Amino acid sequence: MDLIADRISHRFGALDVLDDVSFTVRAGEVVAIVGPSGCGKSTLLSILGGLLRPSKGAAELRGAPPADSLNPLTFVFQDFALLPWNTVEQNVAFPLLHTSLSAGERRAVIDDALRRTGLSDFRATYPKQLSGGMRQRVGIARALAVRPAILLMDEPLSALDSQTRELLMEDFVRLLADGEMGAVYVTHNLEEAVRLADRVVVLSRRPGRITEIVTITMTRAERAVADARGQLAALQGDLWSLIRKEAIDAEREVQHA
Repeated sequence: MDLIADRISHRFGALDVLDDVSFTVRAGEVVAIVGPSGCGKSTLLSILGGLLRPSKGAAELRGAPPADSLNPLTFVFQDFALLPWNTVEQNVAFPLLHTSLSAGERRAVIDDALRRTGLSDFRATYPKQLSGGMRQRVGIARALAVRPAILLMDEPLSALDSQTRELLMEDFVRLLADGEMGAVYVTHNLEEAVRLADRVVVLSRRPGRITEIVTITMTRAERAVADARGQLAALQGDLWSLIRKEAIDAEREVQHA
């Protein structure tokens, strides 16, 4: 299943946020979206996920989702968005409550999502008892429970410390390694983009326009080894060179607003 952004433009009142954005996320592909602060990255993700109707253009899914998919598009948010009165297991089970799955099928799906995210021993734990990294794992497990074709990830690591961020990045690489599930990954962190994505969509300052789509030619397996650090740093430098002037101009606009 492909996710297509077709000439998307958006404005809030008199403020133009996005301008004529088009790209395709192919089945099993990971596409990162980067750009200066305020360029419309999260707005674009909301449009892709159907949470927001664009002023112009459209986002559409093309092709059939996996046979076991309960929801082809699922969000992973920066702030975890967990229900504090529910246990880990109950949070993961929440999107399955109104599906046609039998109790046994729901149990199997929940067990699989908890196992894949390392949460099997924490199923009876409440969110307040968990670290930030573990709470984000619950959010990921909840997303995996509906067997999405494409994950929509909005700065999922930005609220975490560097050590936890590194561990979760390793989890993301592992979860997406088989190519069965794609992702759109919004981030300010260029290291995350080059480590995880197959392609990187670079947006200009507001209104966000695509300035370039960069293809990462190294496989994720090649990027996971220590010897790849120099090449990854070079890729980050290439992306920063595309963003730097736009980021400086965006900061100046904020200061003079």
